[in-house]
Amino acid sequence: MGERKINPVLKQALELGPTLIFFVVYMRIKDETFVFGGNEYSGFIVAALFMVPLLLAAITALWWLTGILSRMQIFVVFMVVFFGGMTAWFNDERFFKMKTTIVWGSLSALLALGLWRGRSLLQWIMADTLPMEPEGWMILTRRLAWMFAALALANEVIWRTQTTELWVKLETFALPAALMVFLGVQITLLKRYLIEPPEDNI
Repeated sequence: MGERKINPVLKQALELGPTLIFFVVYMRIKDETFVFGGNEYSGFIVAALFMVPLLLAAITALWWLTGILSRMQIFVVFMVVFFGGMTAWFNDERFFKMKTTIVWGSLSALLALGLWRGRSLLQWIMADTLPMEPEGWMILTRRLAWMFAALALANEVIWRTQTTELWVKLETFALPAALMVFLGVQITLLKRYLIEPPEDNI
């Protein structure tokens, strides 16, 4: 069964909504402390935990509406739930911050492993949505592996050296924007490798 088409605005809202709501909730309660079960939790941890069920609800709705989930979406959801649980269990916000480093770092390592074996794992994941010649996939995979590594390093430096508020702002807006700009530039540079869909002769 193929993917069912849904309103692109709704799709974007489901994909980006949990992160944006996390940002809004954090900004409203960042200076507050909450007590649950006799333990004190910072506003950041409460906002992070609030994001987990929102993300699960959004990804479930996305699957129900489209009939499909990408491997990337499943991986990210697993990481958010796992590190959200670790954050709550140990009452330590560092676990949630490290999540981003591990996600980007894992993606970089997986792409690099595929390249080492002479394959583009990116092509395996995205070939249906972006038809492109194998050479183009190898180039894009190599560049994206370096970009993911750079994002992982940037996240690690930011959360270890900057305030939580700045990390939240950069995590929500700056790092994803940098990735989107990077991908847009790469698609433009690799345009000659794109495979045009055949024209219907009717």
